[in-house]
Parts: sequence; structure tokens; C-alpha cells
Amino acid sequence: MKYTKLNFMMSVLGIIIYVTDLIVDIWVSVRFFYEGQYVFGILTVSFMLFGTLVVQCFSYSWFKDDLKESGQESQHCFLLLHCLQGGVFTRYWFALKKGYHVAFKYTSKTDNFVEEQIDPHKEVIDRVTDLSMLRLFETYLEGCPQLALQLYILLEHGQENFTQYAAIMVSCCAISWSTVDYQVALRKSLPDKNLLNGPCPKLVYLFYKLFTLLSWMLSVVLLLFLNVKIALFLLLFLWFLGILWAFKEQTDFCASIGMEFIYRIVVGFILVFTFFNIKGQNTKCPMSCYYIVRVLATLGILIVFWSYPLSIFNSDYFIPVSITIALTLLLGIIFLIVYYGTLHPNRSEETKLDEADGKPVQRDCRMKYFLME
Repeated sequence: MKYTKLNFMMSVLGIIIYVTDLIVDIWVSVRFFYEGQYVFGILTVSFMLFGTLVVQCFSYSWFKDDLKESGQESQHCFLLLHCLQGGVFTRYWFALKKGYHVAFKYTSKTDNFVEEQIDPHKEVIDRVTDLSMLRLFETYLEGCPQLALQLYILLEHGQENFTQYAAIMVSCCAISWSTVDYQVALRKSLPDKNLLNGPCPKLVYLFYKLFTLLSWMLSVVLLLFLNVKIALFLLLFLWFLGILWAFKEQTDFCASIGMEFIYRIVVGFILVFTFFNIKGQNTKCPMSCYYIVRVLATLGILIVFWSYPLSIFNSDYFIPVSITIALTLLLGIIFLIVYYGTLHPNRSEETKLDEADGKPVQRDCRMKYFLME
């Protein structure tokens, strides 16, 4: 298990996407306030704050856990950095600094590491893994609501400007990148997991997640046009079901009870938009039920929407959006079947599919208790 130069370049690309996403979100919110669209501006800022506050809480909690495990005292400067929303940037700084040294300068004969018990490659991979988890949190807590909002504004007002398209494209890129990056980091950080090798499995997995998510986002937007209260009730109900499932599975990710409670709430929110194996168990049945419900809900929304008059919606987008929803959902399910049927790293080990309780792994491999796939 090595941290290569390609891994380092992927980490650099990750922070570029992260910063770009942040800049575009700020740009969009400022534009909304400048144009007098205060509701959209407040919603945009609220989504940003919600995502970043949760991420900073987890990041600082992990810093404290790691320092405590290494026998060091918690440093107040880390708390200050996280209060100033700099936790992710701090982690990127440490990861890239150490990663550059390991990828470009470190060899097995390097004097600085001869007597070290900790593998420097493993240390960097664990740091990058923590970042991938945090980015996944932020993507679904902030990026998915932002994407739904931008699609709603585009379809409602028909605003065809660069800002609108930039926000949608950057959100899609951020969601896509964080999802694939998480999947790669998950398997690279766990010694008992097979790696996701080659571009084909990664692309198929990306398309499966992206198409099913995009189909659901557009369906939610259509439901918002029909009735905002019904749409919000449906989303809150699905969030509640996701939280219940997380409690039923008795997830064991965080060291403290309070953070574990927050973690389960976050997991429930993520399950509103896409499926993840939250316990590392065989999920053939739960995943099948999840996507059967997803297909039925999407078809139900389309049927109800077609029964309403076109006056509630911009007719120029009516047929294209309906076709896009049906097509992306179909493609997403096809890619899902292809991935799990032929390309999944554990497809030849059916009895051990997504198994979390195997041979012991090192504690610094936090991913062991995180969302599996």
C-alpha cells in the first residue's frame, strides 16, 4: 500500500475542486443578494453554513481523538482554526506537505524513516482518507441541496446565465469527485479490502451514482413545483427513515455518544439522496428495496406531474426534463447492475461482500467504521 505521485496529484485536484466549489457558492449567494433575491441568497448561505459547521465539528473531534491516542494534549490552535472554518484547509496542508515528501522524496532507505514503526505511506493515506470522508459529508450536506436549488431556479425562471450553469456544473463535479474519491480512499485505507483498480470500475461507479442522483434531484424539483410543503414533507420523512435505519444498525463510528448521534443524523441525510452501506454488511436486499422505492417514487412524481396543467411550469423544459429523469434513472440502474454484477472488487467473494467485521485493522484506519459500499 503506497501513496504514489498520482495519488498526490489527485489530492491536489481535490483541493482545487473544493476551493472552486466554495468560490462559486459565495459568488452565487452574493449575486442573489445583489439582484434582490434574498430568499435564494439566504438558502444558499444556509446550506453552506450547515455543511461546513458539521464538517468542522467532525474534523475537530477527529483531531482530538488522534492527539489523545498519540498521548498528546489537545491544542487550542486547532480549535481556533476550526472555529474560523479552516479545519479542512489545515488537513489539506498537513496531507499535501507529508504526501509530497512521501511521493517524491521518500525511499525505503531514507534515514528519517528507518527506525519509524509507522509506515509513512500508511500515515499519508489515513490523512487523505479523513479528508475524503469530510468532503463526502460536505458534498451531500451542502452540495446536493445547492444543486436542487439551482435546478429549481433554472427551471422556474429560465435564467440562462453563466452563474447559473457554473453553479450546477461545479456542484455536479464536486459530488462526482467526492463520491469516487471516497470509494477509492475507502478501499485503499483498509488492508482487508480489495482495491478499486482501473478506470473502468471507477467510471461505471461514478455514472451509477451520478445518474441515480441527478434523476432524483430533478424529481424533487418537479415535486417542489407541484407543492413545496409536500416536497419538504417527503424529504423530511425520508431523512427520518434514514436516521431510524442508522439507529437500527447501531453504527459505531465516533468515540463519543454525542458525535455518534450527529453522525447518524448525517447518515440519514445522505440516504435521502443516495444509498450507502452504513454497517459494512451484505446489502443486496436493503439496496434492492432502496432503489425499488426510488423508482416507484420517481414514476409516481412523473405521473402526478403530467396530470397537472402546464401553466405551473415552463413548458419549454417540460418534456426534456421528464425524458431526462426517466433516461438518467434507467442508465443509473443499468450502471448499478453492471458495477455490482461484473466490476465490484468483492464480486468473487460473495460471502464477504462489504464485510466490516473481518480480521482486525489498525485503529488509525478510521474508515473501518465508516460508510461502506
